[in-house]
Amino acid sequence: MIEEKLAELGITLPEAAAPVASYLPAVESNGMLYISGQLPFVNGELMTGKVGDSRTAEEATEAAKACGIMLLAQMKKALGSLDRVERIVKLGVFVASTADYTGQPKIANGASNLMQDVFGEPGRHARSAVAVPVLPLDATVEIDAVVQVSA
Repeated sequence: MIEEKLAELGITLPEAAAPVASYLPAVESNGMLYISGQLPFVNGELMTGKVGDSRTAEEATEAAKACGIMLLAQMKKALGSLDRVERIVKLGVFVASTADYTGQPKIANGASNLMQDVFGEPGRHARSAVAVPVLPLDATVEIDAVVQVSA
């Protein structure tokens, strides 16, 4: 069971975040779960700022992991159980960073490694990791996901 794996990893899922605008946090359709972009809450607070300016790569990697944890919370809320997850298909990782910063893929590993740790081989996924000048609420990282699910 995935819940046992989370406990083994020392991860407690937070309450799934409510949307901050006019959209759904997750939509299940034809065996797929599409999860809207999730922001990084570390110790209950939104991590803000840009990598290469007010945030280090290490802090941003922690933010990516926090986004991944919120993705897991959204999966559980939408599906009722994380055991319905068959595969993490794709993560879209957006990193607020300065124009000269190019380490976005390493930051994205914060979430990618989490998915592999939680789901094993089905947690390995396709991914985008891109720089953006700013994210909603000045978040450091935002991540969305596409997940294959069982009925």
